[in-house]
Order: sequence, then structure tokens, then C-alpha cells
Amino acid sequence: MKIGIFGGSFDPPHNEHIRLAQAAIDGLGLDKLLIMPAYAPPHKSGKTLSPDSERLQLCRLAFSGLKKAEVSEYEIERKGTSYTYLTCRHFKAEYPTAQLFWLVGTDMLRDFPTWKNPTEILENVTLAVCARNEKDGWLETERAAFKEKFGKDFAVIGYNGLDVSSTKIRVLAGAGLRVNEYMPETLAEYITGKKLYEIPQANAALALEKPERIAHSLRVAELAAARATALKIPEKQAIAAALFHDCGKYLRLDDPLLVGFEEDTSYGAIPLSVLHQYTGAYAAEKRFGVTDPEVLDAIRYHTSGRPNMRPLEQLIFLADMLEEERSYDGVDELRALFWQGDSLDACLEKALYETLEFLKKKGGDIYPLTKEAYQFYQKKGEKYGKGNE
Repeated sequence: MKIGIFGGSFDPPHNEHIRLAQAAIDGLGLDKLLIMPAYAPPHKSGKTLSPDSERLQLCRLAFSGLKKAEVSEYEIERKGTSYTYLTCRHFKAEYPTAQLFWLVGTDMLRDFPTWKNPTEILENVTLAVCARNEKDGWLETERAAFKEKFGKDFAVIGYNGLDVSSTKIRVLAGAGLRVNEYMPETLAEYITGKKLYEIPQANAALALEKPERIAHSLRVAELAAARATALKIPEKQAIAAALFHDCGKYLRLDDPLLVGFEEDTSYGAIPLSVLHQYTGAYAAEKRFGVTDPEVLDAIRYHTSGRPNMRPLEQLIFLADMLEEERSYDGVDELRALFWQGDSLDACLEKALYETLEFLKKKGGDIYPLTKEAYQFYQKKGEKYGKGNE
């Protein structure tokens, strides 16, 4: 008997999960495929998932069309950190004569040596690997490295999956946009009807933006969400701040949404390139009902920055600068810094320095708050940029 185990957060599951599951059933000749929603994935420590009952129902809807697939509640019922070695140990005891496979993508395969007790995992199961948008030659390289490390081979699922993420879907659903192209209609309708990921009024705020700016805001939200957990920032908070961050971009000061707004001139005249952070924060609070002070401050300072920014403010400031369509000298270096460690201080200092240098060369207005922000982070001991006094 051949049994596959497909673990994951499934928050939510999507078409690539379903296609991979079917490819595994067919390619490995499985008699059964267990879909295993994790209770607390160890690689996503600190991340708040959707309620267990909802993720189980999402999986039942998503995989209902696969005859040999069944949703297992084992990890959710066991609770605690969902270590793969414990799950593999359990199912090997339950099916001692079966050949067990644990499904992974190539990204997880490369990370496998860092998993807890990887050797024990391989004593109980065979890894079954699916390529994820890989280039030719990946298999030989990965197989040789795996063999050298563990002295064993892995099985290959003959399916090269697209790089679709549940994070992207949560962002789109948070913005009140359609997610039907990424999942079965019944699943999309369930998510929409339950408002599982929806950010109240985000869709109305995005409607104030031009199409290209909406696309930018969605990319900022996706990048912010991807980095949030490692920084101990709630993902939904990061998505909310990103979706609202540019809602003031095209508002005129006489717009009805800004009735009662007063410019703060304590730092002098506000450049037009900066003004929208203040009008956006005002509209988000007064017209769209945003009450979270951290989200409001992330909107309020996402262009200028300020000294001693909260982690969420730093995240939105940098995600705005580094989303995937941004292209300028030095962006790759900043992106590398963005993903390092559990602090954004070094990346922020570098980004503020580059911003000031750009404005000086361009001859643009330098908002005093931006200069103060750079000086603050420079004094924290990082080594980027000098001579901006």
C-alpha cells in the first residue's frame, strides 16, 4: 500500500495544491493521499493562521474532487508545534507495512536539512518532490546534494508547479478582490461569503487609486505580508497598512473625504510627494474607519519616515520602496538587507540614505523629517552612508 502525506498551512489551499495532489496520486501510484493541515507550522512560528475549523473546511472543499484524497485532522487534534518527524512517526506506526511519501516542493527540499530530526523523517517516509517553476538541470543538482547529505534518494513527482502563494490570495481577498482564478469556484465563494481574509473598507480605499497604483499597493501588501511574521508583526495588520498606504495619493485638498484635514507645518511646507501620507492617514481614519494607531502611523510616515519608527512603519516604508516592480540603482542590495535577520534597522538606514542622496542629486525638496529619520538610525550604530549632515 502506498500512502502520501501532504502537509501545509492551507490558508487557503489553491489550484496548485490540488494539481500537485493529483499529480502525486497518479505519479506515485498512491492508494491514499492524506491532506494534513498543520496546527502550528515550525517554519512559521508566531504566525496567526485562520481558525482550524475553517482551514479544515477549506481543504475539504478544495480536495473533494480527488477520489483518493482525504483530509486528516491529526496535527490539528494533536496541537502543539506540527513537527514533521512526529507526524511521520505516528503514521508509520499506524501503517507499518505501507510505503509512505511526504510531499514537498523544491523550496522545502532545499530547506529540509534544517528541519527537526530530518534523519528520523527519512527512516519513516520517502520525500516526494515537486518542482516549483524550476530551470532545467535542477534535479541532478538537488539529487546529488541530497544523496551526499543523507545517503538516500527522493522520489520525483512529474509536475512543475507554478509559483502561486497563499499569501497572494490572502492579500487579494483582503482587498475584496476576486480570487476565482486561483481556486475552485466553491472555495472562492466560501472565502468571499465568510469574509475570511477581508480588510474592512480596503476595497473602497483602493477604488480611489488608478489601476497601476492599485497594482502597486497589492504588491506592497504581498511583500509586507511575506516579511511580517519574522518581524513579529501580525500579517493582517501589515496587509491592512499596505492596502491603505496610498489611499490619499490622488485626493485633492478640497475633496469631501478630506473635510476637516489640516496640514501640519511644524516641519515646514510639506512637499507634494510627501503630502499624500498625511491625507491618506486622515482619510483612512476619518472616512474608512481605521482605528489601529500602528496602521495609521505606518500610512502617515510611509514616504518620509521618522525617527524611532515602529516595526510596522519600517515594514511599510521599505515594502513601498522594494516591491518587485521597483527598479533603480541599489535596489538589489536593499532587498538583500530587507530579508536579513529579525530587524529592519540596517535596511532602513541604507534606504533613508539612498533617498536623501537621490533627492540631493535631483534637486528635490528634502523634508526635514526624512533627514531626522536618517540621522536617528545612523546613530544606532549602522555603517551605511556618511556626510548627510
